[in-house]
Amino acid sequence: MNTIPSIFNERQINMTVLGGTEVPSGKKMNISVVLINSLGSHFRIQMLENLVKCGFKSVVSMEPNPNSYNIEEFVSRFPSIRFIVPLEPVTDGDLINIGMAESCADYVLVVRDSFHLNSSLLTPNLADNIIKSSDNAFCIVPRLLSCEKQGLPIRFIPYASHSKFRVETESSVYDGMPTLYPFDFIGLYNRQKFMQLGGFDYTITSSYWQNLDLAVRAWLWGEKILLSTLFQLEYAGEIPVEDRTVNVSSLRFYLKNLVPKFKEDHGVVPASAFIGYLFRSNSGFFESRKEFLEARRWIEKNKYRFRMDGSELIKNWSMGKEK
Repeated sequence: MNTIPSIFNERQINMTVLGGTEVPSGKKMNISVVLINSLGSHFRIQMLENLVKCGFKSVVSMEPNPNSYNIEEFVSRFPSIRFIVPLEPVTDGDLINIGMAESCADYVLVVRDSFHLNSSLLTPNLADNIIKSSDNAFCIVPRLLSCEKQGLPIRFIPYASHSKFRVETESSVYDGMPTLYPFDFIGLYNRQKFMQLGGFDYTITSSYWQNLDLAVRAWLWGEKILLSTLFQLEYAGEIPVEDRTVNVSSLRFYLKNLVPKFKEDHGVVPASAFIGYLFRSNSGFFESRKEFLEARRWIEKNKYRFRMDGSELIKNWSMGKEK
């Protein structure tokens, strides 16, 4: 396993940065956009035009598949947009970390090219209302619709089953309701809080566990993730399926978020917790001990960031105290 990052954007990724040479004209919102591309959509020009028209402070377009279209053409046509092309394999979390570092607003909206993105995506008045009603949340999650305009389940709840951490989905949604994590990474993030939390852990390569890792860390460190019914996004095609397979990524999530216990005013890792981890891990005694001690060192560095542990998080949720 690679070393758990202790600061934001610790991994230095080789990349090419193009465009962004002009200041967006008529900017109206203190919000940047990070657009994650994967489909090579034929509607890219219209999509980028609409994002520019919205009045965001900046737009950063992440290009993990640069050979699917002519980026130079887009750079010439949209000089205010910054196009970033990683030159090595990256995770979704890596892309968002880079986008956050390249953004210049207090809030950053993470979206994908798999959505219908029109010029009325987010208006200045709506943005102000969403932020004012967000209770200073780390992340505000919009309503998500299928291409048939059916509401998708976007509220996730932690619970324990036979002493094991589980996540269930709830269909009811109202404005300001808490959710454990943002589905598909989609949300309006408080940029400063994002960086203070350390961003996404690049050593967790599974999208589901990487997303869950940052979200649960945010809750354990005293932040909130809330739903908003004031704005919504609609997928243009298939809805992504979450891969919750138990693997190396889930083990790292477990070490960082479920092993620590909150004692007095800080997080601690009981030495006895190693036995439980050893039974979960397939790495053998010495490799498991190495992984456990590394996570323990990371938790020691961040011990005073904890405001609760996983058990308390689940308990608060079951008692309606998560807000």
